[in-house]
Amino acid sequence: MTTRMRTKTKKTVTVKLRAALIITAAALLVSLFLPRALSLPPQSSDHKKDYALIFGTVWDKDAHPAYGVKVKIRRADHKKAQWELVSDHRGEFAQRVPVGTADYIIWAEIKHPKGAKPVETKVHIENNERVDAALHLTE
Repeated sequence: MTTRMRTKTKKTVTVKLRAALIITAAALLVSLFLPRALSLPPQSSDHKKDYALIFGTVWDKDAHPAYGVKVKIRRADHKKAQWELVSDHRGEFAQRVPVGTADYIIWAEIKHPKGAKPVETKVHIENNERVDAALHLTE
């Protein structure tokens, strides 16, 4: 066998060995990650949580949707806000709340002149329902 043939044979063996290693590594990765990627979440009813929805819109003094207004929501029997949201480009916000009978206070976190009433509204939730609310800013 000539030197040229030996070099060509070595190169062929090296290329085949590399290809075999790449295929083996790929098969190992697929066997490790594919079962997790294909696994589906459990289809039990325990996995699904029920909720009520407070959906609202913030309007400015000219009756246009107000973007970027900080909105806070609390239960009527609590002192501090439990949820803080920001209105989107359409002035809208939405918050999931627990199912059950409860009253919620919604207000806009904006600066007020001294003595002015804050902009707020009260909503009542019975069960897993959607309640629509509106906050009309006066300034």
